[in-house]
Amino acid sequence: MSTGALPGAEAHEHTHADVSGGWLRAAVFGAMDGLVTNTALVSGVGAGGASAQTVVLSGMASLVAGAVSMALGEYTSVTTQNEQLEFEVAKERQELLRNPEGERRELVELLRARGVDDELAERVSVQLSRDPETALRLHVVAEIGLNPEDTPSPRVAAVSSFVTFAAGAAVPLLPYLLGMSVLWLALVCGGAGLALAGALSARFTPRPWWWAALRQLLFGAVAAGATYLVGTAIGVTVS
Repeated sequence: MSTGALPGAEAHEHTHADVSGGWLRAAVFGAMDGLVTNTALVSGVGAGGASAQTVVLSGMASLVAGAVSMALGEYTSVTTQNEQLEFEVAKERQELLRNPEGERRELVELLRARGVDDELAERVSVQLSRDPETALRLHVVAEIGLNPEDTPSPRVAAVSSFVTFAAGAAVPLLPYLLGMSVLWLALVCGGAGLALAGALSARFTPRPWWWAALRQLLFGAVAAGATYLVGTAIGVTVS
């Protein structure tokens, strides 16, 4: 048994959710976007008097196009963010090589700004600066706010957004796919999906589940209401 272990240390172990912009953000955004997009689309096309076949065709086309677009967008966005971070890390590494004392003084100021006493900040900066990689990581985290060793995966973000968008977009189409060509039932399915997705997303936040569910339901209702009015107006005009 190690004498250096703190009593009760194991009981205080804890983990944190992914907040680096990886799979969780992409998954939540994809699911919400898929639900809102196709609920609103079904609402507008159905209100315009389109046949069930047209509603399904429009919805499936929106599902595929939206899922691919989301995946490509997430991949490009995350890749660009990672490349920008790599560029900033390279600049900071060059500064540490070109002006190590100036960077050490900068580290002292960063420590002071976080409440470390002057004398202690000096000693800590000297000790940390002995390891260039440690000093580099501290400068990047303090100045940019991102950890260069904890970058999200573009592929994971792309796959997450693709799958969740497709799943969300399929929900309001379920009644039509099952042979129940009733617009209000499709809207109920879309609303239930939005409420459920909002409630599940609240698990990763301090918000109560019902607040997140109502928020997403409201967002979907606004989008579906707007497209319903557009569909009704265009349907009446065309007829």
